[in-house]
Amino acid sequence: MPTSESIRASIEEVHDPLLGRTLGDLGLISEIDQGILGGAKIRLLTPVPNHPHLPELDAAVRVASPGRVSTVDFDVMTDEQRKSLMDRLRDGAGPTVGQPGSATRVIAISSGKGGVGKSSVSANLAVELAKRGKRVGLIDADIWGFSIPRMLGIDTPPVVIDESIIPPRRHGVKAMSMDYFVPEDKAVVWRGPMLHKAIEQFLEDVFWDAPDYLIVDMPPGTGDISISMSQFLPRAQVLVVTTPQPTAQRVARRAALMADEVDQEVIGVVENMSWFTGDDGKRYEIFGSGGGEALAAEIGVPLIVQVPLLPEMRSGADHGEPIAIVAPGSEVEVAFEKLADAVEAAKPRVRMHPDLVIK
Repeated sequence: MPTSESIRASIEEVHDPLLGRTLGDLGLISEIDQGILGGAKIRLLTPVPNHPHLPELDAAVRVASPGRVSTVDFDVMTDEQRKSLMDRLRDGAGPTVGQPGSATRVIAISSGKGGVGKSSVSANLAVELAKRGKRVGLIDADIWGFSIPRMLGIDTPPVVIDESIIPPRRHGVKAMSMDYFVPEDKAVVWRGPMLHKAIEQFLEDVFWDAPDYLIVDMPPGTGDISISMSQFLPRAQVLVVTTPQPTAQRVARRAALMADEVDQEVIGVVENMSWFTGDDGKRYEIFGSGGGEALAAEIGVPLIVQVPLLPEMRSGADHGEPIAIVAPGSEVEVAFEKLADAVEAAKPRVRMHPDLVIK
């Protein structure tokens, strides 16, 4: 007959979908009552009364200890317990993303203009990195044209635990966006200071929990948000997205020039919508050709990958499913695997402090 200790050991490894850590690490297992006649009664603590994933957590506990659990009950933490939990998690996470000492690699996905598929690249790159076991966060920094939550299929808002915003997650990716805060029938009509404050909150008030990667879906162009991002994330590496069309390539060059101005490292170019492969197996270059290659040569970085057009990529974005799910093994998924390989290989450059001089 299983003991309370063996049941505890099995469910301690269950991940809480909200915080992304195990129940054992979080200390959320309150009580295990191993009855004589039936299965064990499990009592768990939940950090918030509106925990959006209780059915999912209940099911995961039962799967982890099959046939040995009869009931799973939840008790909401007290204010003191919440504070103690978040203090411990914040201390363990180390410096805030973007601050000195943070081990998080920041990858900004930029473009000179809208409509080149920058958000699709951001979402699918984030999911591919998460598939590899990486801890990934994704900021939808396009304050006016937010789309990341829909692309990932996120339908729950963030929650707040002891003044820290906990971003929702799906497909292994935590995501933060203005989409959570703006009603469907409202527009974001903000100027510089409010935009700057929103980005600051996305970075400093959100508990990212020391991700391996923070992907930032930048707004098109070189306006206020891009300037704020360069101030908050001066060590970011940049991928520039363009289409094969020469006009798009010329505009995308401006995003690369801005990155250079603020001493961010451009690590490569992604050419999106490169071709469409018809049923006859022939490639059709609907948006022309050569834009990505020309841009890469002009700014002196590699053309990392060309991402083809695929109807499943569009439909997947509409229904919250990344390419790895809707078209596994397709040439588009292979392209994102190649992109993730390149991102992992592009270690941040060593920076020289101008005040340090060897004599």
